[in-house]
Amino acid sequence: MAVIDVPGFVAELKDHSADHGFHIHDERHFVETYSLQQTWEVDLHPEAGCGGPIDLHLSLEVDPRVLLAFEDAVMDLPDDVDPPSGFEFPLSFNWSLPPLPNGPDLLRLAIDLAGIGGIELPLEVSAIDSYASATDGAERRLTIVASHPVSLSKILSGEETLCDVLDKCLAVSDYLLESSPAWLAG
Repeated sequence: MAVIDVPGFVAELKDHSADHGFHIHDERHFVETYSLQQTWEVDLHPEAGCGGPIDLHLSLEVDPRVLLAFEDAVMDLPDDVDPPSGFEFPLSFNWSLPPLPNGPDLLRLAIDLAGIGGIELPLEVSAIDSYASATDGAERRLTIVASHPVSLSKILSGEETLCDVLDKCLAVSDYLLESSPAWLAG
């Protein structure tokens, strides 16, 4: 029997996201057959932006070697000892928007979002300009990415709630939702 119930944690994460103002759209689970690496993906957006241009993609990567090493470490512990720290899964957040005719100044946006995410949720801002043909204008797509480590010992002890991270994700989503009309105006 597994020490960590990963599907249960993902279900709790979805419920907790809904409690923090997100609307869940879809969930996917992938298992790589050779390494047994797993990825849990959840598509969501802020409730205030239902039908709007902001999408948030959550991704939890489960490395079986980390999970098995954690299980080995926990099995050797006496019942009255806390689980060991240092075993983590990466939880990634990826915001995307449709093509932006009036894209933002990336440096200004990165500075504004850094103030929202703080040191707890560092955000990476990038944009890609693509050209359908040489005679067409550029089509700019904006992407914001963040990552947060999820502690297996906190999952086991029931302490990994991610409230602060989800609140910051909602604040980033709200900022993008408020700013996007000016970027989408063509």
